[in-house]
Amino acid sequence: MKEVMIVTGASRGIGAAIAKMAAARGYAVCVNYKSRRDAAEQVVTQIRAAGGEAIAVRADVSQEGETVRLFETVDQELGTVTALVINAGILETQMRVDEMDAARVARIMQANVVGPFICAREAVRRMSTRSGGHGGVIVNISSAAARLGSPGEYVDYAASKGAMDTMTIGLAKEVAAEGIRVNGVRPGVIYTEIHASGGEPARVDRVAAKVPMGRGGQVDEVAAAVLWLCADEASYATGAIIDVAGGI
Repeated sequence: MKEVMIVTGASRGIGAAIAKMAAARGYAVCVNYKSRRDAAEQVVTQIRAAGGEAIAVRADVSQEGETVRLFETVDQELGTVTALVINAGILETQMRVDEMDAARVARIMQANVVGPFICAREAVRRMSTRSGGHGGVIVNISSAAARLGSPGEYVDYAASKGAMDTMTIGLAKEVAAEGIRVNGVRPGVIYTEIHASGGEPARVDRVAAKVPMGRGGQVDEVAAAVLWLCADEASYATGAIIDVAGGI
């Protein structure tokens, strides 16, 4: 059976690393993106140049209709999804809770909680043996912020990732008998562009000294954990959340 992976938010950073590593291991990969078409197409070009199969599909996965279209496009162009990595997420400028407005919190929750639920729904509908599927794997990309709370920076983002962890555990139990494994990965401070969205591009260098291992992480270190969870070697792992965070 053909192995097909969808990686949401895969035009850069952790998502791009996962997509490229998955393709190198034999998956046909959908590189989902919201706005960075150039970056997504570059990932696809790199995968194809290395002999892999990939497509880029634009969809804002915080929106139900666009998410449905994403999965339908993959059905038509690659085949039924067997592995879903829910990586897309946002954060906003660092601030205290008493400075936040409701609109900001709603944006975070829509992208980081509602979106993943809809993505998971579409995957389960295709994967579940209860619906005639052949099983599959879902990996949620959370954050060490879910455990640490991110005080003074983005408690809203941390809370959204806490919700994702709870969804991981609950969904894993819900579909365990239907051939679907659901796990999570919690990256710590990783060198990606997301820190610029919070207003501090060099944040990793600032906080690295607080990490027990004394450094920030690299995207391939996160991708390797994700690909292990997708592999047969992790066949008895579900509801698990792996910290890739240097000890924090």
